[in-house]
Amino acid sequence: MPNVRDVVSRKGQKVVTVAPDCTVLETARIMVQDRIGGVLVCHNDVIVGIFTERDVLRRVVAEQRIPAETLVSEVMSRELVTVTSMTTLDDCSALMTQRRIRHLPVVDEKALQGIITPGDLLAFRCSEQESVIESLHHYVHDLR
Repeated sequence: MPNVRDVVSRKGQKVVTVAPDCTVLETARIMVQDRIGGVLVCHNDVIVGIFTERDVLRRVVAEQRIPAETLVSEVMSRELVTVTSMTTLDDCSALMTQRRIRHLPVVDEKALQGIITPGDLLAFRCSEQESVIESLHHYVHDLR
């Protein structure tokens, strides 16, 4: 059964992080530049939270805060849900659905290994299915 390690090895371990004293405006620009929906907030190499597009909408825009004056630490989500590299993809999908989250940091022995999203899971599963279809296609045509 495929696990998180399989996804991270295909996707890569790059994770965008910001410091807690980074402003929402600076962070939003980083997210736009890197075309991502969330960043991990780290202090001294320790994950202290996550800041996502949902946080921008709910905690900045809806509360009429000024992005250039609001620190990420004031509006980030502090309750992090993480997985390990050995977590199965089915468990990740269930966790994302049950908790209504879209970013799962991958942490093994306190070290950040990557981050996965529903898009990463979908891309991995599509790739797997393409391989199976190709194998079946070759099998059927080799029988003729």
